[in-house]
Amino acid sequence: MQVTDLGMGVLEIIPKKFGDARGFFSETFQRQRFIDAGITQDWMQDNQSYSAEKGVLRGLHFQVAPDAQDKLIRVLKGSIFDVAVDIRKNSPTYRKWVSCSLSAEKFNQLLIPKGFAHGFVTLEPDVEVLYKVSAPYSPSCDRGIRWNDPAIGVAWPIAAGQQPVLSAKDAAAPLLAEVEKDIVF
Repeated sequence: MQVTDLGMGVLEIIPKKFGDARGFFSETFQRQRFIDAGITQDWMQDNQSYSAEKGVLRGLHFQVAPDAQDKLIRVLKGSIFDVAVDIRKNSPTYRKWVSCSLSAEKFNQLLIPKGFAHGFVTLEPDVEVLYKVSAPYSPSCDRGIRWNDPAIGVAWPIAAGQQPVLSAKDAAAPLLAEVEKDIVF
């Protein structure tokens, strides 16, 4: 397993693949190997999403305490541009973001710790994403930030003049400045 720190505690993880004429095998999550690499989250739930079109944007999502979530994201089919935004008010990197292209072909994963908003945009049609979370979904703790908040300035790979495909919830998400006083980790 190869682990690369992208900054702010966001990690890119590439599990080992063992291939032969039949295909390949990989342990995409093996608890002890993760612990040996300093990754000690207790994963509670797996989530899977499917996006039919290129340009589907999901996010920026997070949960506040007591059900704040660490996330381990990987792509089963296709590719995404994945983003983590630091929303820890006392952090020196508050409002900064990091990104990583994840794909089934590259076979990489992204670990996003609590205290970050997460979102992604599909880079092609027919994309499947699987992610582990360290706390179950909690409607009372579920929050979002507008994907194009100018105070954050994520450089989404969306062609000029095109709009991403958004859910009604994501289209109506507030700016970070409108909700930051209520963010508790």
